[in-house]
Amino acid sequence: MGGLFVYKLLIRTLNFRSFICNPMKPIMKYSIPTLHPVFISIFIGISFFAMPTMAQKVDWKNVSNEFGLTTNNIQVFASTSNTLNDSAFKAYYVLINTNIPNLQMGVDTTLYRRLTPSAFYERLDQPTVVMNASFFEFKNNTNLNVLVHRGNLLALNKQDIDGKGKDTLTYTHVLNSAMGMQKNGKMDIAYTYTDSNSKWVLYQQNPMTPIKNRNAKLALNENALANLKKWKLDWAVGGGPVLVKDGAVFISNNEEKKFAGKAIADHHPRTAMGYTKDGHLILLAVQGRMKNIAVGTTLTETSQIFIDLGAVEAINLDGGGSSCLLINGKETIKPSDPTGQRPVPAVFFVK
Repeated sequence: MGGLFVYKLLIRTLNFRSFICNPMKPIMKYSIPTLHPVFISIFIGISFFAMPTMAQKVDWKNVSNEFGLTTNNIQVFASTSNTLNDSAFKAYYVLINTNIPNLQMGVDTTLYRRLTPSAFYERLDQPTVVMNASFFEFKNNTNLNVLVHRGNLLALNKQDIDGKGKDTLTYTHVLNSAMGMQKNGKMDIAYTYTDSNSKWVLYQQNPMTPIKNRNAKLALNENALANLKKWKLDWAVGGGPVLVKDGAVFISNNEEKKFAGKAIADHHPRTAMGYTKDGHLILLAVQGRMKNIAVGTTLTETSQIFIDLGAVEAINLDGGGSSCLLINGKETIKPSDPTGQRPVPAVFFVK
């Protein structure tokens, strides 16, 4: 498109020069004048730079043996691409066949305290996979997203955001996204509503436009919540925003209010999860905040990684210094905090 625009501009310029030099000579509207080699060089150069750049596809290597994995049902892959879109890059992902019997998946959480993923690994009797999960707040060490394990609701969403400044007396209400496995074994990503007075997680498939009012709590009688229904879950991990929907980039940050401004374009360590059409779970950890080694990814880049891996849906989880993925107790990415693994109040695990 850019090259065509430049070409037409050159044609018009030459026609205009022809008219100035000889105003009595008619200009043929559909004729193509002979271009001087200099103009051809300019045209080719500008056309090249005007072409849209293609997102780089990450190359991966199966490193399951390095982590003591002896079955194809759980495999781990390391990136062999040292850069992603001209930025230093390093990541790992785990591919899990959820269709096999006797596979145990779920979440574990603490109450008002945090543990490192390695401590969770020991606490859970050394599962095959341990990964950090939901967002949390440091003051009380509490989760900010829904967590479900074996059908039991362990943590609630922080879905009412206090206003600041001139909006001090107002609240912005959102539905937070979560990924879960239903009791029939089907995985899904949806937008969730939780209430301390109910043991159920309610969900809907589409994001909700944030509601701003003076009510401290999001009321179920809001018209925007008319399509909510009970989610019959085995396990669920909340986070956000959604990254992929129907196999395409779909970042619902404006609806979930996870990151302010243009922060979705910032590079950070990432933890995320998604699934394929044939029932494979994908767990992704991206290393970051390490100059010339790994800077992390943007949310859009993270989305594209999942799409390239065949995911139909994917969701972002807590990242930054919390990002950590253990395989048989061994670290994959290097956590970005100078002290190593950051203690977190919850993890996702696979046995």
